[in-house]
Amino acid sequence: MSVPQPTESESFPMPGTNFKPIKPPTRRIDSIDLLRGIVMVIMMLDHTRDFVHNAALQFDPLDLSRTNVWLFFTRWITHFCAPVFVFLAGTGIYFQFMRGKGKGDMSRFLLTRGLWLIFLEFTVVRFGIFFNVNPQFVGFLQVIWVIGASMVIMAAIVHLPLSVVGTFGVLLIALHNMLDRFVVPGSGGPIPGLGVKLGMLLHQPGPFPVGSPDHLLFVAYPLIPWVGVMAAGYAFGELYQMDIYRRKRILWGLGGGAILLFVVIRFVNVYGDPARWAPQKNALFAVLSFINTTKYPPSLLFLLMTLGPAIVFLALIDRRTPVVGDEPIPPSQGALRNVLITFGRVPLFFYFLQWYTAHLISVGLHYAFGKPVDWLFQTPIQWFTLPHPGIGFPLVVVYAAWLGGLLLIYPLCKWFAGVRQRRRDWWLSYL
Repeated sequence: MSVPQPTESESFPMPGTNFKPIKPPTRRIDSIDLLRGIVMVIMMLDHTRDFVHNAALQFDPLDLSRTNVWLFFTRWITHFCAPVFVFLAGTGIYFQFMRGKGKGDMSRFLLTRGLWLIFLEFTVVRFGIFFNVNPQFVGFLQVIWVIGASMVIMAAIVHLPLSVVGTFGVLLIALHNMLDRFVVPGSGGPIPGLGVKLGMLLHQPGPFPVGSPDHLLFVAYPLIPWVGVMAAGYAFGELYQMDIYRRKRILWGLGGGAILLFVVIRFVNVYGDPARWAPQKNALFAVLSFINTTKYPPSLLFLLMTLGPAIVFLALIDRRTPVVGDEPIPPSQGALRNVLITFGRVPLFFYFLQWYTAHLISVGLHYAFGKPVDWLFQTPIQWFTLPHPGIGFPLVVVYAAWLGGLLLIYPLCKWFAGVRQRRRDWWLSYL
């Protein structure tokens, strides 16, 4: 039997107030879970391509001199995943306040969960990607690391007024490309100092040695501006205290404004991305150049290009009556929508599963068709320094493997979503 929940029009306290709502909201917002589920599914496509495609180790699929339109869009569409994932992680922090959690409790939770995520990046995620424990490759700092590190910072700044946190996030997103002209000095040397390593962790991707020149750590996701994306997402959560009609107007304005800013700034071609767009061999490839923005670290234009449409999508799917509590999703919403929302309700669990599933599918395919499998148990140092002739499959096989992987992990995600629905054990909030 369902429990009556507060309506959209009921107000909730701002973070930092000393009182709790009369009816603490326990609902989930289905539009948020749906968007998160979509980007998680797309994320698995990207990682399946990494393991299965025959050109995955040969060239960048965004290299307009070598790619084709299908391959370009297979990679490009996955650009939406990390920004939305990090942004909604910030929104989820705000929702904790909406449900009545105090700042002290929230701060302790963010600190411990952030450190836990960093540990998982070095262990569970690392092994899922490489199936290799060679200590010479220390780790690969990707989205889970940057979410964890951003949560550690958020543990401190959630004590500030919401407007300050939101302003900090927006300014970091808007201005960080001013740092592009500064290359960390000594980053190409054999044994960079602590300052160089810190600079790379903050804003310059690449490898650096840890302990000795033979032990490498690769930074794919520097902290700036990702912590700003999380802070902006945290302030964004305030919209879900508003009446739906007002919220939808603001969502349309924010999303549409971000898209318009992207088009204008990208057309001017002066600031916002270290890679300029340029005329190409035909009009279609010129468009591809226009939308081919920089992800490592994510430029202002990259974030406008991805978060703008994501916010517009939230405006499109926002409904007057949200899914409440953790109750099963009504069948009337449609089977595909239910599947996507289920994925969106267990994002970290899904994230772990999709790495292992995509990797194992690739091992099975290569073994079944008599192709080399040893590279699937090597570190990235070996991936990109050793020849790997005869590996991989055409792009159509990548899509088939991706869909097959989703079918395999859906029952597990549905089971875990049910566990989280039925139980309130503290450790479940860390998964």
